Amino acid sequence: MQCITIYRNGAHRWLAFGQDPARPENIVDTTQYAICTGKSVMLIDPGGMEVFPTMIAAVTRELAVEDVRHIFLSHQDPDVCSALPLWRRVCRPDIQIHAPWMWTGFISHFDRDANLTAIPDEGCEINLGGEARLRVLPAHYLHSSGNYHIYDPAAKILFTGDVGAAMLPELRTEMFVTNFSDHVRYMETFHRRWMGSAAARDAWVAMVSRLKIDIMAPQHGLMFRGDDVKRFIDWFASLDVGTGVTTLRNAIR
Repeated sequence: MQCITIYRNGAHRWLAFGQDPARPENIVDTTQYAICTGKSVMLIDPGGMEVFPTMIAAVTRELAVEDVRHIFLSHQDPDVCSALPLWRRVCRPDIQIHAPWMWTGFISHFDRDANLTAIPDEGCEINLGGEARLRVLPAHYLHSSGNYHIYDPAAKILFTGDVGAAMLPELRTEMFVTNFSDHVRYMETFHRRWMGSAAARDAWVAMVSRLKIDIMAPQHGLMFRGDDVKRFIDWFASLDVGTGVTTLRNAIR
């Protein structure tokens, strides 16, 4: 599994883990993130149980597992959190696990003994120490009905979960988009179907357009930086989403 540093300022840094050549072909590709500041680390959507062996190997090459004090789960999908009981076996016993309030009972099906800190609908702030004061932003219905993104004002990085996701046909050596126009074909079908609410999309666009974003970091595919961040937001703002509704309408004819 590749690991690259996408931001560093002193002890404050972001790591991205992905493009894993050991991933089985029938397992959807994911990118996991870690935010580090001194002796405090937060893992963001640390992944499913099938990628845990390569993920823990990559993490331990970069940082001390005992410094992982937080795990953030953006929503309930198995590729986000099914490895939770495995992470709790190797991490400190007092690790804080942040999860959407409405999914805590469901995530507990993966790990009934996990002590979950419920994130309220409106989001919250997580202070890792130093400059890493993270804003947890609501992103409900994009795609999950209880869903959150993370904005780091100091790093100017926005983690966006499934927003910005791309289904790439093969592994890449690069982890950033280099040709936005070409990359659209890997995003379009996914976003049209999985993003179920145009109203939620419009509210999200209005919210993030007020932020200063240098890097947009989704959970699948490649990251966006520089002008490609605005290119994505503009593209997403005009996309016809919720196409599964058409199937419903056709079914009752």
